[in-house]
Amino acid sequence: MPSDPLAAPYRPDPAIGAVSGWLGSPVDAADFPRCLTRFRNDRWAAAVGLNGLEDSEWIEHFGRFQPLPGNLPQPLALKYHGHQFRVYNPEIGDGRGFLFAQLRDESGRLLDLGTKGSGQTPFSRSGDGRLTLKGAVREILATEMLEALGVDTSKTFSVVETGEELWRNDEPSPTRSAVMVRLSHGHIRIGTFQRLMALEEHDQLAQLVDYCLAHFPGPLPPEDAPGRDEPAVILLHQVVERLADLAASWMVAGFVHGVLNTDNMNVSGESFDYGPWRWLPAWEPGFTAAYFDQGGLYAFGRQPEALHWNCSQLAVALRPLAESEPLIAALNRFGPLYMDAVARRWCWRMGLEQRDAENDAMLVAACEKALRETKAQPDAFFHTHRGGRGAEGELGEILGAYRPIESEHDYWSDSAPQSLLIDEVETIWSAIDERDDWQPLCEKVAAIRRMGEAHGPAPKPAGHVSGEARR
Repeated sequence: MPSDPLAAPYRPDPAIGAVSGWLGSPVDAADFPRCLTRFRNDRWAAAVGLNGLEDSEWIEHFGRFQPLPGNLPQPLALKYHGHQFRVYNPEIGDGRGFLFAQLRDESGRLLDLGTKGSGQTPFSRSGDGRLTLKGAVREILATEMLEALGVDTSKTFSVVETGEELWRNDEPSPTRSAVMVRLSHGHIRIGTFQRLMALEEHDQLAQLVDYCLAHFPGPLPPEDAPGRDEPAVILLHQVVERLADLAASWMVAGFVHGVLNTDNMNVSGESFDYGPWRWLPAWEPGFTAAYFDQGGLYAFGRQPEALHWNCSQLAVALRPLAESEPLIAALNRFGPLYMDAVARRWCWRMGLEQRDAENDAMLVAACEKALRETKAQPDAFFHTHRGGRGAEGELGEILGAYRPIESEHDYWSDSAPQSLLIDEVETIWSAIDERDDWQPLCEKVAAIRRMGEAHGPAPKPAGHVSGEARR
C-alpha cells in the first residue's frame, strides 16, 4: 500500500451519461433527520480533489447529496440481475444505494462515488433503503485492512450518521443509522450484463461492453487466443484476469468475503460490497463468514471456485455477442492466472523476492502446510516469518533460498501483528454503541495504515493498463 494516493485536482466526468438512459433510474436521496460526519477519508479525497471541502460542504454533498459541480445532476440507481447463491434473481438492483458522481484521479482512472443507505429506490422491494451505523463501521474496517494487505478494494470515503432508529433481525435493535459513500473503480457488475442478456437487449449489451473497455481499459488477450479482436472476448479475458487476481488477493490476505453473488462482482475486478466478512482465526478452508451460508458455498477455500463460476456467468451473458469457443478459451485462463497471482502476492506479503513458478509453488505449499499443522493465526504467521525469518525444518530450508525484501519499518519489530478478528471488531463497535467513543476506531485505522506502510507498495492489480497508457 502506498503511503498516500497521489493528490489530484477535482476532475468531474459523468461518463455514465452515455448509457444511463437504460442502465439506471434517477432517484432522490432520503431526507435524514440529522447529518453528523463520523468518518471522512481525506487520504482518498485528495486523490479526487475533494479534501478541501469544509465540514458543512462535506455534509451537503455526502449527507444531503447536493450534486457536485459539473457532475451527475441527479443520483442514479443502477439496474442489474444476478445469481444469489447460484439462484437467478431478476428482482434486484440498487435497493439502498445509488451512483452519486464520477471523477478522474491523477492517473486518469474513472472513479465512482456510490452510496449505501441513502434511501429507497424502485429496486428496494420491501427494504427501508437504510444502513446501520454498525454496518458502516464494519465497512471502514474491512476496506482499510484489505487496502493495507494489498487487495484492490473500494475505499470507504465517508460515513455520516443520520439520526434514525433501525430495526434489524441480525443485530440488537433499535440501532443507529448511517449513510456511507464508497469510492470505487466503477459499479458495473456481472449482474448488469446478465440483466441485458435476460431482457434480450443486445444493442445495449454491446454498448455496455464498449463502455467497460473504454473506461476500465486492460490488456489484449494472448496472441494465440481465438477471437482476440472481438470486444466481448477482450472484455471477458480482462475480467477473468482481474477476478483471478482478486481471488488470490483474498486468499493471501486470509479474508472471507461471505457473499460472492454475481451482483457483487465488479467487472473492474475491484473488491467491494462488504456484509458478513471475516478474517481467518486459523487456516481453515471450510471457514464461512455468513451465518446463512449453511452449505459453505462461499467458504474461504471455495472463493476461487466461486469467482471462476461467476466469470462463466459473464461468458453466458456475452454469448449473444460472441461464439462459444473464444469465450471458453478466456475462461480456461482462470486457473493458471490464479496460481500466478497467488505466488506473486504470497511473496509480497512474506517480504520475499519471487524466484520461478516451481519454487514459488513449493513455497506456498510449505507455508500452507505449516499453517495447517501449527494452527497459527495467518496474520501472526506472515508477521513471524517476514523476510524468511523464524522458520526451521522444511519451511526454513525453503525460505532460506529466497532473497528478503529489505524493510527498516519498525512495524516488523512489533511483538504482534495487526489483525482484524471478529472479537476486536465487536469491541470497537461496543465502544461506539455504548459510550459514543470513536477513539478505538480511529486508533485501529491508524494502526492498520501503519501496517500498510510497512508492507510497501502493493502489487498492481492484474488486468489493467498502466496510468501512462490510460492517458
